[in-house]
Parts: sequence; C-alpha cells; structure tokens
Amino acid sequence: MNQEKMNQENKICIVTGGGSGIGRATALALAREGHSVVVAGRRLERLEETVRMKSDAKGRLMAVATDVTQPASVRGLFESTIDEFGRLDVLFNNAGASTPSAPLEEMPMEQWKNLIDVNLTGVFMCIQEAFKVMKNQDPMGGRIINNGSLSAYVPRPEAIAYNATKHAVTGLTKSTSLEGRKYNIACGQIDIGNAQTDMSEATQTDGALQASGSKMVEGCFDVEHVGRAIVYMASLPLDANVQFMNVMATKMPFIGRG
Repeated sequence: MNQEKMNQENKICIVTGGGSGIGRATALALAREGHSVVVAGRRLERLEETVRMKSDAKGRLMAVATDVTQPASVRGLFESTIDEFGRLDVLFNNAGASTPSAPLEEMPMEQWKNLIDVNLTGVFMCIQEAFKVMKNQDPMGGRIINNGSLSAYVPRPEAIAYNATKHAVTGLTKSTSLEGRKYNIACGQIDIGNAQTDMSEATQTDGALQASGSKMVEGCFDVEHVGRAIVYMASLPLDANVQFMNVMATKMPFIGRG
C-alpha cells in the first residue's frame, strides 16, 4: 500500500478522553467520516455510551478502558488497537483534567501532581507509544494531534497547574513534530476556548474568573465544531500539517485578556 493510497482510505484512530465532551464529539465525528475509532478513558460505561451513539457512523467504534497515568494501561490501549486493526493512523491526545481555582501559594501538592500526571505525563506516554507503532508500520507514519488550550498561550488567574501543563503540551507538540519528520509522523495541536461541555458549564452559570478579579459569564460554542476541526486535521496527507489551530467562542475574552 503506497502513502497516497493510505491517505485516501479510512483511518485507524485513537481518541483519549472519549467518554464525554470534546473526546466524544471528536470520536463520533471521525466515525461519521468512515474512520475506525478506539475510544479510551477511565470509565468503561461512558466509553460504551459513546459507542452506542454511532447511529449515523460509517466507521467502527471500539471502547478500551484506559488510565493515561499508568504506563501498563497506556501500552494496553495501543496493543488492543493493533491487535484489532493492525495499524494506527491518528492519535488525538485529548484526555485531561483541571482543578478548582486557587491562588498559586495555596495550590495543594496532590492536585499539582495529579494534573502533571494526567495533562502532561499521560500525553507524553501516549505519544511515545504512538511513535513506536507509527515508525515501524508499513506504510510508515501517522498523525498525532494534541489538545492544548487557550491557556497554553494566555493563562487564567488562579489556575497555575492547568496553565503550566498546557504550556508544556505545546513543548511536547513542537518536539514531537520535530522528531517525527524522519518517520513521516506529523504532529499538530488544537487549542480550544470554551467549547460547550460539562467542564465549561461554570462559565455559563457562575462565570469565569478574570484577571481583574471579577467574574464574567463567557461565550461558548457547540463542541461539534471541534470534532469537525479534528476531522479536517486528520484528513490531510502526511506531507501537510496543521501545526497549531485555535478554535474558540467568538465572544470569549481571549484577545485582550487581562
């Protein structure tokens, strides 16, 4: 199978954090395009809900319970994918967590370590396993898409752990893009601002803390648009790459934040 033919065919994808929100919307969007999608996350029942929502999907969905903070669990995810489908074309590194707002001097060490484990180390381990697969398959190569955040550019107040991990994800993206060149592995990042999910619900009710110390209800947008953006990024041939994409609510206070 040559590279051009592979680019035109339906792809084998892994979506972490696929049991809700952005991950669920993306998994279903990819499946609607005919791609086969392995949805991964800690709660198997939520993953199975995603799989059952595939009524209009052309591609297959498969649930694999995965804890991205555990090396053996991450290895098992990739082994299950290869056992079932034989290769991996796209990894969407979406699994992530946040913490309640707190001044940096009051940030509990346990919460700091948890976010490092999920948002940074978990992303790295998935990238590492994807590299092992993609560099050794035939045709060689694949695409890795990391879920960053607007907080990878401009931090929110009282969110130091989240801000730090998302800045670090950008470093992972750049290093992966650089080291992936010789293996035909493309790596890009999508930075999302206020997609309508359970995690963003507070911005529509209590409001989000602003740099001034006030709270403001912020704009949101339909999470389905994120899925469509990932479908576009995944559809490109491996000689083209969206290095960074920003998808945000039009009325979100990002430009001029602070």
